[in-house]
Amino acid sequence: MNTFEHGLTRYLGEGFLSFLRSVRIGIIGAGGLGSNCAVHLVRCGFTNLVLADADEVEPSNLNRQHFTLAQVGRPKVEALRDNLTAINPAARIEALHLHVNARNMASLFASSDAVVEAVDDPRTKKLIVEIMTQAGRLVVGASGLGGFGRAGSMTVRTVRPGLVIVGDHVTPCDIPNPPMSPCVGMAAAMQADVILNHFHTIYKEKA
Repeated sequence: MNTFEHGLTRYLGEGFLSFLRSVRIGIIGAGGLGSNCAVHLVRCGFTNLVLADADEVEPSNLNRQHFTLAQVGRPKVEALRDNLTAINPAARIEALHLHVNARNMASLFASSDAVVEAVDDPRTKKLIVEIMTQAGRLVVGASGLGGFGRAGSMTVRTVRPGLVIVGDHVTPCDIPNPPMSPCVGMAAAMQADVILNHFHTIYKEKA
């Protein structure tokens, strides 16, 4: 147990922390939602993550995504892996610099216990929900993250067993409502909280 994990046991206890190490979380998309959610998950004690994203860090990402200016031009998943292991060196991060699609999704995330939907494209969102919930995975997505001043309207909605969506469920990210750090970061934190609570419930049931 390293220094970070030793400090975390003060809040979680060794038993629950050990359980979280056995849980594998898939994160599809390493942008505003995915990068920030991953950071929250690692800070909560999850160490086994698989990240998938085909993009590189761009200057326009830095207003809301968990990257630094020095990482511009690098693959997002590789930069994020470095940032996560800087928090907890024991984190085992599989970084997949690729497009996730209908052909490879099931195999890439076959060993994941839960999947974070953190993409912009509606078709890919739909695919993640269809494929991963059908495979019996908890899917935590997001909808309605644009703009600012909407903190009070952000909610967690259980659409059906195995599918949870966070956000205000209305406001798109567009020119009138740009993606900004507060709302995007809040949604990412809500996603991580749903996952932490889900596995805490499982842990208590097994205890």
